Amino acid sequence: MDDKEALRVGAAVRRRRRSLGLTLAAVAARSGLSVPFLSQIENERARPSVRSLERVADALETTPARLNAAADSARTVDVVRAADGGGGVRRVVRGGHQLNAKEFTGEQDTGREYQHRNDEIMYVADGAVEVEAEGRAYRLERGDTLYLSGGVRHRWRATEADTRILVVAVAEHIDATVDPRQ
Repeated sequence: MDDKEALRVGAAVRRRRRSLGLTLAAVAARSGLSVPFLSQIENERARPSVRSLERVADALETTPARLNAAADSARTVDVVRAADGGGGVRRVVRGGHQLNAKEFTGEQDTGREYQHRNDEIMYVADGAVEVEAEGRAYRLERGDTLYLSGGVRHRWRATEADTRILVVAVAEHIDATVDPRQ
């Protein structure tokens, strides 16, 4: 494994750990490696030796080969064309990635409140949006961006027919109770 491959395995380690519902501390206890070192591996700041990768793989109930294969399959370049969507909601990132990004077009009002575990950004490309968050109302217009930290309850509605909104969040951390359209 060359240096670049050794670094890329970090994302695969993180995905596998999260899929098992394990904390870094749990993987550290299982592998005998330190939490800071595991964090550095996941964030691709450290290169695990062959032996360390074997220990991590064992702790994650997999093999180094599978982690490397997952790292290879995770490297993608994908273009989503404007024509690929329709019906007012379009995924702008396909597949099971860590990033969930959707474009909403036209007047939208789901009539419900959302709350995510992780941060979210809303960017208004065209039109206008009314957002209610933390008991306050915000009006966003073309070019405005709204940042919501994890845990903030919010609701929004597009108020003009020509509205285009990009909503981006970390997919793995979105609360399961959230409407899948967002």
